[in-house]
Amino acid sequence: SGALPLKALVTGAGGQLGRELLRAAPESTSLLAYRREELDISDQAAVARALAATKPQLVINAAAYTAVDRAEEEPELAFAVNAVGAENLARASVREGARLIQISTDFVFDGTQERLYEPEDEPVPLGVYGASKLEGEHRVAEATGGRALILRTAWLYSVFGSNFVKTILRAASDGDELEVVADQIGTPTWARRLAEAIWRAATLPQVTGIHHWTDTGVASWYDFAVAILEEGATLALLDAGARVRPIATEERPTRARRPCYSVLDKGATCRAFGLEPRHWRANLRSMLAELKDRENE
Repeated sequence: SGALPLKALVTGAGGQLGRELLRAAPESTSLLAYRREELDISDQAAVARALAATKPQLVINAAAYTAVDRAEEEPELAFAVNAVGAENLARASVREGARLIQISTDFVFDGTQERLYEPEDEPVPLGVYGASKLEGEHRVAEATGGRALILRTAWLYSVFGSNFVKTILRAASDGDELEVVADQIGTPTWARRLAEAIWRAATLPQVTGIHHWTDTGVASWYDFAVAILEEGATLALLDAGARVRPIATEERPTRARRPCYSVLDKGATCRAFGLEPRHWRANLRSMLAELKDRENE
């Protein structure tokens, strides 16, 4: 077909999701990538200028303030990026006729529900981070008249950036016995697969509103840590002797409260996207193999 390539603008291009988005972009995509130091989305005038100058057809907002505990001390900063920044992008997108894909989080929920969280379920954030991301969802929906795609995800990791997988590998190689909470349940999600799902959504302009996307399966942080150590030892990324001990959340209090159960229901999204996610453990194995390849380069 003689279709012109999709012109897509990605914010937060230096983060782990941003870098996976750049890598997973279809070859036909004309990419505009802005790292945080190149475009501060909380600056309304800068956002308006960037979109007016580049005229993208699609804006993917992968920029976020994600320091969950620090957000409790810096609520203004968290809201500036996660709520005001999202609104700035939404308003500029509408003005330039671009579609917006906004990334959100399982932390909009309080985790007290006994079943999977569906997109329609009532959000009750426990802390500043979740509240700021929820406010971003509201502002994006309002500014775009509900035409944006808001994609909630959870427990992201990748070979890029700092994340739980890399933290566990580093601590294990230091020979520490690890203590990891066993009473917070969710779904680890490889940012690479999320990026692929986002690019699939890019080809489906009719998909709007709130959707959920993670890998499949469930785990506690403890289960996740055990899997990282086992798969890491199999790949010889670390010695097989590393030990991890399950603890309760109250044994390791954090500044921000976290949902004790935040598994997202992806059924409707899988149908809408025509995609079937892989189990989190299979994706973990793929990511660790990639990490090993990078170490051997």
